[in-house]
Amino acid sequence: MGDAFFTPVSGLDLPRFAGVPTFMRLPHVPPGHARFAEVDVGLIGAPWDGGTTNRPGPRHGPRQLRDLSTMIRAVNGETWVAPFDLVNCADLGDVSPNPGDLMDSLARMETFYDGVVAAGIRPLTGGGDHLCTLPILRAVAKKRPVGLIQFDSHTDLNDVYFGNARYTHGTPFRRAMEEGLIDPRRYVLIGIRGTAYGREDWDFAEANGIRIIPVGEFHRRGAADVMAEAREIAGTGPTYVTYDIDFVDPTFAPGTGTPEVGGPSSWQALEVARGLRGLDIVGADLVEVSPPFDAAGGTAWLGVSLMFEMLCSMAEAVVRSR
Repeated sequence: MGDAFFTPVSGLDLPRFAGVPTFMRLPHVPPGHARFAEVDVGLIGAPWDGGTTNRPGPRHGPRQLRDLSTMIRAVNGETWVAPFDLVNCADLGDVSPNPGDLMDSLARMETFYDGVVAAGIRPLTGGGDHLCTLPILRAVAKKRPVGLIQFDSHTDLNDVYFGNARYTHGTPFRRAMEEGLIDPRRYVLIGIRGTAYGREDWDFAEANGIRIIPVGEFHRRGAADVMAEAREIAGTGPTYVTYDIDFVDPTFAPGTGTPEVGGPSSWQALEVARGLRGLDIVGADLVEVSPPFDAAGGTAWLGVSLMFEMLCSMAEAVVRSR
Protein backbone atom coordinates (compact mmCIF):
# COMPACT_ATOMS: atom_id res chain seq x y z
CA MET A 1 0.00 0.00 0.00
CA GLY A 2 1.12 3.56 -0.65
CA ASP A 3 2.17 5.78 2.26
CA ALA A 4 -0.31 8.54 3.21
CA PHE A 5 2.44 11.15 2.81
CA PHE A 6 2.51 10.37 -0.92
CA THR A 7 -1.24 10.73 -1.41
CA PRO A 8 -2.17 13.51 -3.87
CA VAL A 9 -4.36 16.42 -2.81
CA SER A 10 -7.98 15.66 -3.61
CA GLY A 11 -10.25 18.03 -5.48
CA LEU A 12 -12.79 17.27 -2.74
CA ASP A 13 -10.48 18.98 -0.23
CA LEU A 14 -8.90 21.80 -2.25
CA PRO A 15 -10.26 23.26 -5.51
CA ARG A 16 -8.25 22.21 -8.54
CA PHE A 17 -7.42 25.82 -9.41
CA ALA A 18 -5.78 26.33 -6.00
CA GLY A 19 -2.47 25.21 -4.56
CA VAL A 20 0.91 24.53 -6.16
CA PRO A 21 0.44 22.56 -9.42
CA THR A 22 2.75 19.59 -8.98
CA PHE A 23 2.27 16.57 -11.24
CA MET A 24 -1.13 15.11 -10.31
CA ARG A 25 -1.08 17.18 -7.07
CA LEU A 26 1.52 14.85 -5.58
CA PRO A 27 4.03 15.97 -2.95
CA HIS A 28 7.22 17.59 -4.22
CA VAL A 29 10.08 15.30 -3.21
CA PRO A 30 13.25 16.45 -5.02
CA PRO A 31 16.63 14.70 -4.77
CA GLY A 32 18.02 15.35 -1.30
CA HIS A 33 14.59 15.28 0.34
CA ALA A 34 14.43 13.14 3.47
CA ARG A 35 11.87 10.81 1.87
CA PHE A 36 13.35 10.66 -1.65
CA ALA A 37 14.46 7.03 -1.32
CA GLU A 38 10.92 5.99 -0.33
CA VAL A 39 9.50 6.94 -3.74
CA ASP A 40 8.57 4.04 -6.05
CA VAL A 41 7.52 6.02 -9.14
CA GLY A 42 8.86 9.54 -9.60
CA LEU A 43 7.25 12.07 -11.95
CA ILE A 44 9.82 14.38 -13.50
CA GLY A 45 9.77 17.39 -15.79
CA ALA A 46 12.31 17.70 -18.60
CA PRO A 47 11.89 21.33 -19.77
CA TRP A 48 14.26 21.24 -22.71
CA ASP A 49 13.87 21.28 -26.49
CA GLY A 50 17.45 21.76 -27.67
CA GLY A 51 17.04 18.86 -30.08
CA THR A 52 14.15 20.44 -31.97
CA THR A 53 14.78 20.90 -35.69
CA ASN A 54 11.76 23.02 -36.63
CA ARG A 55 9.02 24.43 -34.38
CA PRO A 56 10.27 24.92 -30.80
CA GLY A 57 8.15 24.98 -27.65
CA PRO A 58 8.32 21.64 -25.78
CA ARG A 59 10.65 23.23 -23.21
CA HIS A 60 7.47 24.76 -21.83
CA GLY A 61 5.65 21.41 -21.83
CA PRO A 62 6.26 20.31 -18.23
CA ARG A 63 4.69 23.45 -16.76
CA GLN A 64 1.57 23.08 -18.84
CA LEU A 65 1.40 19.35 -18.18
CA ARG A 66 1.62 19.99 -14.44
CA ASP A 67 -1.08 22.63 -14.59
CA LEU A 68 -3.49 20.40 -16.52
CA SER A 69 -2.64 17.41 -14.33
CA THR A 70 -4.55 18.95 -11.43
CA MET A 71 -7.61 17.41 -13.14
CA ILE A 72 -6.30 13.87 -12.57
CA ARG A 73 -8.18 11.98 -9.87
CA ALA A 74 -6.99 9.03 -7.79
CA VAL A 75 -8.66 6.07 -9.56
CA ASN A 76 -8.63 4.93 -13.20
CA GLY A 77 -12.26 4.95 -14.29
CA GLU A 78 -11.73 2.25 -16.95
CA THR A 79 -9.42 -0.26 -15.22
CA TRP A 80 -10.14 0.76 -11.58
CA VAL A 81 -6.44 0.75 -10.81
CA ALA A 82 -5.66 3.17 -7.95
CA PRO A 83 -1.90 3.76 -8.39
CA PHE A 84 -1.48 6.05 -5.37
CA ASP A 85 -2.88 3.30 -3.15
CA LEU A 86 -0.47 0.75 -4.59
CA VAL A 87 2.87 2.57 -4.48
CA ASN A 88 4.55 5.77 -3.31
CA CYS A 89 4.47 8.41 -6.06
CA ALA A 90 5.91 11.94 -5.97
CA ASP A 91 6.87 14.87 -8.16
CA LEU A 92 10.68 14.89 -8.17
CA GLY A 93 10.85 18.31 -9.80
CA ASP A 94 12.59 19.28 -13.04
CA VAL A 95 15.87 18.33 -14.61
CA SER A 96 17.92 21.53 -14.91
CA PRO A 97 19.09 21.83 -18.53
CA ASN A 98 21.55 24.23 -20.12
CA PRO A 99 19.67 25.91 -22.99
CA GLY A 100 22.95 27.16 -24.42
CA ASP A 101 24.75 23.80 -24.60
CA LEU A 102 23.13 20.67 -26.02
CA MET A 103 25.81 18.21 -24.89
CA ASP A 104 25.94 19.66 -21.39
CA SER A 105 22.15 19.35 -21.15
CA LEU A 106 22.33 15.67 -22.12
CA ALA A 107 25.01 15.10 -19.49
CA ARG A 108 23.00 16.93 -16.82
CA MET A 109 19.91 14.87 -17.58
CA GLU A 110 21.83 11.61 -17.47
CA THR A 111 23.32 12.53 -14.09
CA PHE A 112 19.88 13.43 -12.71
CA TYR A 113 18.37 10.13 -13.84
CA ASP A 114 21.37 8.17 -12.60
CA GLY A 115 20.43 9.39 -9.13
CA VAL A 116 16.78 8.48 -9.63
CA VAL A 117 17.60 4.95 -10.82
CA ALA A 118 20.20 4.45 -8.08
CA ALA A 119 17.49 5.22 -5.51
CA GLY A 120 15.33 2.44 -6.97
CA ILE A 121 12.79 4.89 -8.40
CA ARG A 122 11.08 4.25 -11.73
CA PRO A 123 10.93 7.55 -13.65
CA LEU A 124 7.87 8.87 -15.46
CA THR A 125 8.84 11.98 -17.40
CA GLY A 126 6.94 14.83 -19.01
CA GLY A 127 9.04 16.43 -21.77
CA GLY A 128 10.60 18.15 -23.51
CA ASP A 129 11.45 17.08 -27.05
CA HIS A 130 12.21 13.50 -27.95
CA LEU A 131 15.96 13.83 -27.58
CA CYS A 132 15.27 13.92 -23.82
CA THR A 133 14.67 10.18 -23.96
CA LEU A 134 18.30 9.42 -24.83
CA PRO A 135 19.86 10.47 -21.49
CA ILE A 136 17.01 8.76 -19.63
CA LEU A 137 17.77 5.53 -21.50
CA ARG A 138 21.46 5.96 -20.65
CA ALA A 139 20.46 5.84 -16.99
CA VAL A 140 17.80 3.10 -16.99
CA ALA A 141 19.78 0.86 -19.38
CA LYS A 142 23.21 1.42 -17.84
CA LYS A 143 23.46 -2.17 -16.57
CA ARG A 144 21.63 -3.95 -19.42
CA PRO A 145 19.72 -3.07 -22.59
CA VAL A 146 15.97 -2.64 -22.28
CA GLY A 147 13.03 -3.40 -24.49
CA LEU A 148 11.38 -0.34 -26.00
CA ILE A 149 7.79 0.41 -26.99
CA GLN A 150 7.64 3.67 -28.94
CA PHE A 151 4.37 5.41 -29.83
CA ASP A 152 5.20 7.95 -32.51
CA SER A 153 4.45 9.25 -35.97
CA HIS A 154 8.20 9.32 -36.79
CA THR A 155 10.84 6.64 -36.28
CA ASP A 156 13.43 9.04 -34.78
CA LEU A 157 15.99 6.55 -36.11
CA ASN A 158 17.66 9.03 -38.47
CA ASP A 159 21.45 9.29 -38.46
CA VAL A 160 22.37 12.95 -38.99
CA TYR A 161 20.70 16.28 -39.75
CA PHE A 162 22.22 19.23 -41.60
CA GLY A 163 25.36 17.31 -42.51
CA ASN A 164 26.78 16.73 -39.01
CA ALA A 165 24.07 17.10 -36.32
CA ARG A 166 23.93 13.69 -34.65
CA TYR A 167 21.85 14.72 -31.63
CA THR A 168 18.37 15.96 -32.54
CA HIS A 169 14.84 14.86 -31.70
CA GLY A 170 14.94 12.85 -34.94
CA THR A 171 18.00 10.76 -33.96
CA PRO A 172 17.74 9.60 -30.30
CA PHE A 173 16.98 5.97 -30.98
CA ARG A 174 19.73 5.60 -33.59
CA ARG A 175 22.17 6.84 -30.93
CA ALA A 176 20.59 4.58 -28.29
CA MET A 177 20.96 1.58 -30.58
CA GLU A 178 24.60 2.43 -31.25
CA GLU A 179 25.23 2.72 -27.51
CA GLY A 180 23.68 -0.69 -26.83
CA LEU A 181 20.86 0.71 -24.68
CA ILE A 182 18.03 -1.03 -26.57
CA ASP A 183 17.56 -4.72 -27.35
CA PRO A 184 16.42 -4.51 -31.00
CA ARG A 185 14.61 -7.87 -30.72
CA ARG A 186 12.40 -6.26 -28.06
CA TYR A 187 11.84 -2.94 -29.82
CA VAL A 188 8.57 -1.98 -31.52
CA LEU A 189 7.50 1.35 -33.05
CA ILE A 190 3.77 1.99 -33.44
CA GLY A 191 1.95 4.60 -35.52
CA ILE A 192 4.63 5.67 -38.02
CA ARG A 193 3.26 7.76 -40.90
CA GLY A 194 3.61 10.92 -42.95
CA THR A 195 5.94 11.98 -45.73
CA ALA A 196 9.56 10.88 -45.46
CA TYR A 197 13.09 12.00 -46.30
CA GLY A 198 13.74 8.51 -47.67
CA ARG A 199 13.97 4.91 -46.45
CA GLU A 200 17.28 5.10 -44.58
CA ASP A 201 15.66 4.91 -41.12
CA TRP A 202 13.35 2.08 -42.19
CA ASP A 203 16.26 0.19 -43.71
CA PHE A 204 18.18 0.60 -40.44
CA ALA A 205 15.22 -0.80 -38.52
CA GLU A 206 14.88 -3.78 -40.86
CA ALA A 207 18.61 -4.53 -40.75
CA ASN A 208 18.53 -4.59 -36.94
CA GLY A 209 15.33 -6.56 -36.46
CA ILE A 210 13.25 -3.65 -35.16
CA ARG A 211 9.50 -4.04 -35.66
CA ILE A 212 7.68 -1.06 -37.18
CA ILE A 213 3.87 -1.02 -37.21
CA PRO A 214 2.85 1.84 -39.53
CA VAL A 215 -0.39 3.65 -38.87
CA GLY A 216 -2.22 1.97 -41.76
CA GLU A 217 -1.59 -1.43 -40.22
CA PHE A 218 -2.58 -0.04 -36.82
CA HIS A 219 -5.94 1.14 -38.14
CA ARG A 220 -6.62 -2.13 -39.99
CA ARG A 221 -5.81 -4.33 -36.99
CA GLY A 222 -7.02 -2.19 -34.10
CA ALA A 223 -5.36 -1.18 -30.87
CA ALA A 224 -5.99 -4.41 -28.93
CA ASP A 225 -4.39 -6.66 -31.56
CA VAL A 226 -1.42 -4.34 -32.07
CA MET A 227 -0.77 -4.09 -28.35
CA ALA A 228 -0.93 -7.86 -27.97
CA GLU A 229 1.94 -8.06 -30.45
CA ALA A 230 3.78 -5.24 -28.72
CA ARG A 231 3.59 -7.04 -25.36
CA GLU A 232 4.83 -10.23 -27.01
CA ILE A 233 7.81 -8.39 -28.51
CA ALA A 234 8.69 -6.65 -25.25
CA GLY A 235 8.35 -9.89 -23.33
CA THR A 236 8.92 -10.22 -19.61
CA GLY A 237 12.17 -8.27 -19.39
CA PRO A 238 12.67 -4.65 -18.35
CA THR A 239 10.93 -2.35 -20.81
CA TYR A 240 10.94 1.40 -21.39
CA VAL A 241 7.93 3.17 -22.93
CA THR A 242 8.26 6.43 -24.86
CA TYR A 243 5.12 8.21 -26.00
CA ASP A 244 5.43 11.08 -28.46
CA ILE A 245 2.19 13.06 -28.39
CA ASP A 246 2.38 13.37 -32.19
CA PHE A 247 1.40 9.69 -32.28
CA VAL A 248 -2.12 11.08 -31.87
CA ASP A 249 -3.90 12.72 -34.78
CA PRO A 250 -3.56 16.55 -34.65
CA THR A 251 -7.35 16.85 -34.52
CA PHE A 252 -7.01 15.65 -30.92
CA ALA A 253 -3.45 16.83 -30.17
CA PRO A 254 -2.56 19.92 -32.22
CA GLY A 255 -0.07 21.24 -29.67
CA THR A 256 3.08 19.63 -30.97
CA GLY A 257 5.95 20.66 -33.20
CA THR A 258 5.71 18.05 -35.97
CA PRO A 259 2.09 16.91 -36.36
CA GLU A 260 1.13 14.24 -38.89
CA VAL A 261 -2.43 13.68 -40.13
CA GLY A 262 -4.13 10.29 -40.20
CA GLY A 263 -3.26 9.27 -36.67
CA PRO A 264 -5.16 7.57 -33.84
CA SER A 265 -7.98 9.26 -31.96
CA SER A 266 -7.73 10.24 -28.30
CA TRP A 267 -9.63 7.07 -27.38
CA GLN A 268 -7.19 4.89 -29.32
CA ALA A 269 -4.35 6.79 -27.67
CA LEU A 270 -5.73 5.76 -24.28
CA GLU A 271 -6.34 2.19 -25.49
CA VAL A 272 -2.69 1.61 -26.41
CA ALA A 273 -1.53 3.03 -23.09
CA ARG A 274 -3.85 0.64 -21.25
CA GLY A 275 -2.45 -2.14 -23.41
CA LEU A 276 0.85 -1.79 -21.54
CA ARG A 277 -0.54 -3.58 -18.48
CA GLY A 278 1.47 -6.61 -17.47
CA LEU A 279 4.82 -5.33 -18.76
CA ASP A 280 7.83 -4.68 -16.53
CA ILE A 281 7.96 -0.95 -17.22
CA VAL A 282 11.16 0.45 -15.69
CA GLY A 283 10.52 3.96 -16.98
CA ALA A 284 8.33 5.94 -19.36
CA ASP A 285 7.93 9.39 -20.86
CA LEU A 286 5.41 11.60 -22.64
CA VAL A 287 7.18 14.08 -24.91
CA GLU A 288 6.73 16.82 -27.51
CA VAL A 289 3.78 18.70 -25.98
CA SER A 290 4.31 22.27 -27.20
CA PRO A 291 2.23 24.90 -25.36
CA PRO A 292 2.72 27.62 -28.03
CA PHE A 293 0.59 25.45 -30.33
CA ASP A 294 -1.82 24.31 -27.61
CA ALA A 295 -3.80 27.44 -26.80
CA ALA A 296 -6.73 25.69 -25.15
CA GLY A 297 -4.61 23.13 -23.30
CA GLY A 298 -6.29 20.09 -24.85
CA THR A 299 -3.04 18.49 -25.96
CA ALA A 300 -1.53 18.78 -22.49
CA TRP A 301 -4.69 17.38 -20.92
CA LEU A 302 -4.51 14.35 -23.20
CA GLY A 303 -0.78 14.12 -22.43
CA VAL A 304 -1.21 13.94 -18.66
CA SER A 305 -4.13 11.54 -19.09
CA LEU A 306 -1.73 9.26 -20.97
CA MET A 307 0.88 9.73 -18.24
CA PHE A 308 -1.71 8.59 -15.71
CA GLU A 309 -2.44 5.47 -17.77
CA MET A 310 1.27 4.67 -17.88
CA LEU A 311 1.57 5.38 -14.16
CA CYS A 312 -1.14 2.79 -13.47
CA SER A 313 0.82 0.13 -15.37
CA MET A 314 4.08 1.16 -13.72
CA ALA A 315 2.50 0.93 -10.24
CA GLU A 316 1.28 -2.58 -10.99
CA ALA A 317 4.78 -3.49 -12.21
CA VAL A 318 6.29 -2.25 -8.94
CA VAL A 319 3.84 -4.37 -6.96
CA ARG A 320 4.68 -7.50 -9.00
CA SER A 321 8.40 -6.92 -8.43
CA ARG A 322 8.07 -6.99 -4.64
